[in-house]
Amino acid sequence: MSDTLAAGIRWRAEGVGFGRAVLATAVGSSPFEVGSLLLASDDGRLAGSVSAGCIEGALTDAILAARRGAYRELVHFEVSDERAADVGLSCGGTIDVLVEPEVPPELLAAASEGRTVALVTPLPAGRAEPSVNRLLVDATGARSGSLGDAIQDEMAIGLARTALRDEASLTAEVGGRQLFVEVLAPVCLVIAGAGDVAVYLVRLAHAVGFHTIVVDPRAAFLTRERFPDADALLEGWADELADQAGIDDGAHVLALAHDPKIDDPAIAIALRRGARYVGALGSRRSHTQRVARLREAGLGDRDLDRIHAPVGLAFGGNTAADIALGIVAEIVSERHRRRHPA
Repeated sequence: MSDTLAAGIRWRAEGVGFGRAVLATAVGSSPFEVGSLLLASDDGRLAGSVSAGCIEGALTDAILAARRGAYRELVHFEVSDERAADVGLSCGGTIDVLVEPEVPPELLAAASEGRTVALVTPLPAGRAEPSVNRLLVDATGARSGSLGDAIQDEMAIGLARTALRDEASLTAEVGGRQLFVEVLAPVCLVIAGAGDVAVYLVRLAHAVGFHTIVVDPRAAFLTRERFPDADALLEGWADELADQAGIDDGAHVLALAHDPKIDDPAIAIALRRGARYVGALGSRRSHTQRVARLREAGLGDRDLDRIHAPVGLAFGGNTAADIALGIVAEIVSERHRRRHPA
């Protein structure tokens, strides 16, 4: 889950109240994407950002004011506004930020469970009561809640499915109302092989909000001391634990053991289940040998061509940390390329 929502879950467990500001629309230049989130707690803590620092001070004040006044509002900034200049919005563009006195509990629950969901929220015109009807749609198509109108619900479900497919939050007008469709789509990263590269990879992946699962039959490598940030550690073989590990068409699977006995079954099951991303360590020569083994195991060229190997962006580093950084960078790059092909 994202560090921002993880902070909110910790604050809630401590009994500390907090509210949020979330970027609902952005036109022109904006450093962050729609759906970017800022949390502010009653005891002065902050988590997240919506503008790389340009307007966080003003939004923090707005969140705490909304908590005191028990209201929600849509706050508008544009580069020509005096208000925008006062708070430092010098990068240009026009943005609308939804400020709420609390984080929707549906969102926190989905984050704590690692679920992929789209939450549909009507945007207020100015200030409004804090309570509002919301609609939640998950990756399986199951839904809960309602906007209070059956026709709008059906149209909102269509928007939610589009947002889930694109893994991108959006705002659209439906039935005369502006609906904010907020996507929570944690990247499921399954790592076969608990070596040194995996140790650094889990740390970096955690920082960018990936849901990480490490699979390895070697118990000595698979310890909480080595992987304190991993969401799950599974002792065994990736192909035998594929269901438990969540290897499906939405997963990102990495084979990092440098051992064909561990790597090959992980790659094979990932390709057969249509994993979104499949990567493997190793030189080009070792990958040629790997492809020959996998072809003998029944995999065709179309599947084999999907393997990213040697995995990761090449920028000259060769330490375990460098390799892990290149892998995370490549996965993030691939995700954004899918979401924004242009």
